[in-house]
Amino acid sequence: MVEKLQRTLMSDLETWQQQPNRKPLLLRGARQTGKTWIVSEFGRQAYSNVLRIDFMRDIEVRSLFEGNLNPNTILSNLSLYTGVNITPGKTLIFFDEIQECPRALTALKYFCEEAPEQHVIATGSYMGVSKHPDASFPVGKVNMLTLHPLTFLEYLENAGQPQLANLIRNGEIEQINSLFNDRLHNMLKQYLFVGGMPAAVAAHLNGSNAAEVRNIQREILDAYDLDFSKHAPARLVDRIRMVWHTLPAQLSKENRKFVYGVVRPGARARDFEESIMWLRDYGVIHQVYCASALREPLTSYTDTSTFKMFASDIGLLGALANLEPSVITQQNQIFTEFKGALTEQYVCQQLVADAFEPTYWANPNGRAEIDFSISNNGVIYPIEVKAEQNLHAKSLKYAYDHFELVHAIRASLAGYRDESWVANLPLWAINGLRSYLRRHYSDWAHAE
Repeated sequence: MVEKLQRTLMSDLETWQQQPNRKPLLLRGARQTGKTWIVSEFGRQAYSNVLRIDFMRDIEVRSLFEGNLNPNTILSNLSLYTGVNITPGKTLIFFDEIQECPRALTALKYFCEEAPEQHVIATGSYMGVSKHPDASFPVGKVNMLTLHPLTFLEYLENAGQPQLANLIRNGEIEQINSLFNDRLHNMLKQYLFVGGMPAAVAAHLNGSNAAEVRNIQREILDAYDLDFSKHAPARLVDRIRMVWHTLPAQLSKENRKFVYGVVRPGARARDFEESIMWLRDYGVIHQVYCASALREPLTSYTDTSTFKMFASDIGLLGALANLEPSVITQQNQIFTEFKGALTEQYVCQQLVADAFEPTYWANPNGRAEIDFSISNNGVIYPIEVKAEQNLHAKSLKYAYDHFELVHAIRASLAGYRDESWVANLPLWAINGLRSYLRRHYSDWAHAE
C-alpha cells in the first residue's frame, strides 16, 4: 500500500530551506500535479507549524492584501485570521493558489526585501502566475521551481525499485545487468499508460486496474475542460478546446509538425496562436521548436513558428486519445501507438522534467529528421527515438556528420551499448541522460 508518493522535488525544497540567501519560493506547475500536497508535507516534516492560506477557498483573505503590502502587517493579520503563531524560521508561510490573489503575488517582493527571515512558499498553476493585469511580478525577488508529473524515475522509486532508480539517476546505465531489462521494460509499459499524474499513479500502485486508472485520468481531463471555461478569455475557449482535442491527431501524423489545418481546415497561425499560448501557460502542453541547424547558440537557429506539440503527461494524452487499456497487455504495441509518437511523447516529457529545453531538426528536403536535440555549454547532442529494437539510424548519422557533432544519443527498446559516435540508451534510462553524459563526456562535465 502506497500511502504517500516520494517526489524528487522534496530535496529541492530542503536545499531552498537551508540557503542563507533564500528568497520567497514560487512553485509552479499544472493543476493536479501535487503542488499543495508536497508543500504541506514539506511543512509538516521540516517546520514546527504551517500557516496556510488557500486563495481559491479563502476569498475574504484577499482583502488583507489591499492597500499597504508591509509584510509585518500582513503576517499579523494572517496570524489573527488563522490562529497560527508565527516564529521566523520555524513557521512555514504557505500561500496556495496565489494566482487567485495578484496582490499577494506582488507582496512577495516585499517579503524578500523587508522580511527575509520569514520562510515563504507560494504555489500557483502556470495560468496567470506570470501575467496578470493587476499584478506586478516580483522579478528577481523570488526563487522558482516547477513541479511536473512524476517521471519514470519517480515511478520506479514508488513502485519499490529504488536501487534501479538510483543507478539510472546516477547515469550508471552500464552497471544495470541485462537480467533486469525485462522488468524495466514491463514497468515502462505500465508507465506509458498510467503516466505521472499523482492521483493516477497512486491508484495504480495501490491495485486499481487499468480501467479505473483511465477513469481518474478522464476526471482530470474534465477538470481541465472546466478550467478552460472558467479561466480563459471567452473568445478563446472554443479554439483552446479545438487545439487541445486535436493533439492526438497531430501526433498520429507521420510528420509530427503541428499543422493548423488539422485543427480546422483552412486555419492559419494567427487563428490559433493565442490559444496555443494559453495552453502552454496553463501547463498542459510542451512546444518543441524546430532548429534550422544543430549549431550553437541553438536559440539563434530556432524557428518558433514551426514546432511539434506534446502533452504535459503521457497518461492524459492516452486518455485524450481514448487509447484502450488493453494495449498494455499487447507485447510492445503501446510503444508503436500513433506511429511511435507515444514513445516520442514519453522522451519529451522526461527531458522537460529534467530541465532540458529540447528542439528538433528536419532537413529542408525532408529526407532526414532528428527527434530531439539538447544543448549545454556549447555542446549539442542529437537524440533519435526508436519505438522498437531496430538500431538503424540513418538520419542520426547524417546529422552527426553534417554538423560535426561530438556524440549522438539513440533511445530505443534495445539494450545499452556505446559505439564510437553514438550511445544507445534503453528508453527506461532516459532520466539518467544528464548524469550519463556528465560521467562519460568531459565537455558536459565542465558545463556545471
